[in-house]
Amino acid sequence: MEILYKSTRGGEENIKASEAILKGLATDGGLFVPNMLPKLDVSFDSLKDSTYQDVAYEVMKLFFSDFTEEELKECINKAYDEKFDTSIIAPLVEADGAYYLELFHGSTIAFKDMALSILPHLMITSAKKQHVENEIVILTATSGDTGKAALAGFSNVKGTKIIVFYPKDGVSQIQEKQMLTQKGDNTHVVAVYGNFDDAQTGVKKIFSNVKLKQLLEQSGYQFSSANSINIGRLVPQIVYYVYAYVALLREKKVKDCGSINVVVPTGNFGNILAAYYAKELGVPIRKLLCASNENKVLFDFLQSGTYNKKREFILTTSPSMDILVSSNLERLIYKIAGNRADLCAKLMEELSVNGSYTISESMMEELNDFYGGYASEKETANCINDLYSKTGYVIDTHTAVASAVYKKYKKDTKDQTPSIIVSTASPFKFTGSVMEALGETNEMIDDFEKVEKLSKIANVKIPEAIEDIRKAEILHHTICEVENMEQEIIKFLDI
Repeated sequence: MEILYKSTRGGEENIKASEAILKGLATDGGLFVPNMLPKLDVSFDSLKDSTYQDVAYEVMKLFFSDFTEEELKECINKAYDEKFDTSIIAPLVEADGAYYLELFHGSTIAFKDMALSILPHLMITSAKKQHVENEIVILTATSGDTGKAALAGFSNVKGTKIIVFYPKDGVSQIQEKQMLTQKGDNTHVVAVYGNFDDAQTGVKKIFSNVKLKQLLEQSGYQFSSANSINIGRLVPQIVYYVYAYVALLREKKVKDCGSINVVVPTGNFGNILAAYYAKELGVPIRKLLCASNENKVLFDFLQSGTYNKKREFILTTSPSMDILVSSNLERLIYKIAGNRADLCAKLMEELSVNGSYTISESMMEELNDFYGGYASEKETANCINDLYSKTGYVIDTHTAVASAVYKKYKKDTKDQTPSIIVSTASPFKFTGSVMEALGETNEMIDDFEKVEKLSKIANVKIPEAIEDIRKAEILHHTICEVENMEQEIIKFLDI
């Protein structure tokens, strides 16, 4: 059965996957969702000896049904290759009673590689299928990880340009240098004065700017997105939840059809939404643990039913989660509203105008699969230290937020269900915060010197991604105010 896509706000429907991937965002400002959530059409037992690439095909073919088998497999094989430093792609590590799903073995040592390695190939294939002759301009706001992963994925890809906006002073030293040293004539990196929500709101406004869209069209360009608002980003993230469950089956850590919990450090809601879609696909996930840092807007929402972005924005040691407007939550709101685009659009309008919205009691009941928790900065640091002391295993700050929330959940519920904690970044990406949590503080050395010390402490080789940028030349120097983001695009494209 062909899966078609429609906007969460009702403005578009019956859109093919390739068209939805190219557009990124619907013209009415909504997000594309499938007209039905498919079920996996092969058994988990039959997948036990499958590679990551095999599982990826079985999942993606259901959502990208207008791609031929040859087209989809070519995209998959180009994406999940030697750029990952482990042939397993997404290994599971057992530590202190949980299974850590390591999603940071790609070229930018963060989980965004899992989807952004394949998105350029999906997009170029989609352009051919849609007979698009315009050059595609990827426009992305990042809280740290998406930016570099997107830049790496699209660098020098023919027929594309990519512009990344990130919050100045809102990312780690290593995250920033990864972006600013990115090569590629088609890449442009812009620091924005403000926080991630400012940058993300700016990008959304640019997408809905009809005059700018017309100007681009006249100049032979069209916008698309590499954020998880793009369905081409979201679907590949479903894959690793299916693969992780299959791995637990293979290792006899769970019985076939035995339940698991999934714990996800959550900011923009895309990663945990992918887990929710995996559950709908057939993965027997009992609980989806939504782990927030001190910017706990999602925790408060799951507790009260009110989403309120009107609050202090806190800079934390887990910056990729420093988000107050979780864009992908809109897809879940649409689902729990009974797929009513009018109600979803109304709630999103309330968020835009008033800064908050409240869902109904019946919609709250649809959230029973979710458990919300949050970890303070102190709890996050203590979790890193405690896990290392017990096991010698070192995790980054974002993973530590999830781990800390999982401990609270187990204490509160006594639930002994086997649980996967999603490890979203290498500890080397946030070396300063990790070293401080381990009690290794020395303000006189920079993050790159701390990398050397962490490598010895964790007994882990320094990732190639860190070595590559250590002495790399800074190539991007642009900084702008939020209101000048559009002008930076026009300047870069020379239109």
